[in-house]
Amino acid sequence: MKFFVDSADLEQITLLNDIGLADGVTTNPSIIAKSGRDFKQVIAEICAIVDGPVSAEVIATEAEKMIAEGRELRKIANNICVKLPLTMDGLKACKTLSSEEIPTNVTLCFSANQALLAAKCGATFISPFIGRLDDITQDGIELIEDIRMIYDNYGFETEILAASIRNVNHIKECALVGADVITSPPDVIRKLAEHPLTEQGLAGFMKDWATTGQSIL
Repeated sequence: MKFFVDSADLEQITLLNDIGLADGVTTNPSIIAKSGRDFKQVIAEICAIVDGPVSAEVIATEAEKMIAEGRELRKIANNICVKLPLTMDGLKACKTLSSEEIPTNVTLCFSANQALLAAKCGATFISPFIGRLDDITQDGIELIEDIRMIYDNYGFETEILAASIRNVNHIKECALVGADVITSPPDVIRKLAEHPLTEQGLAGFMKDWATTGQSIL
């Protein structure tokens, strides 16, 4: 499973990338707005940190303008992945950009039918929002399962990029049902390493080692 970092925080992206836990980055207009910085500059700096795909989202809602914005975004760096909304206009833009070999991430997916359309239009990634489905008492992980089955049935190459990750259980469940990628806030990725028994065990080792008076270096 690939780990994408859902953030525009350059420091956090760098920290996770240095560990090997940033296979890519996803952004959206809300994330960039919170940074208070120039959109293209932030995206360019992120692209320089990670080798993998960096999703940059169009602002237009009409297909031809989405296509123009997508082409412009792609000029920023070779690892730009153009993020498009799952609307009919977004799908049209996806088809055109994909035919030009520009990677695409079709976002705001909430049903398997939508995911099927995105794959048909050549999307590189489909982004089902599992946390937002859970918020309205629908099962986000079940959606990942349904998409996985449909894509496997027909050999679609579109990768399932599970988004709206809220907690470490979301990541585990996505891994169990076969999501290709998760995109998560940095703090949730870091929490994957945490367990009280690990901390308790390490404290015990350190206490015992201190009694020896020895040093490895």
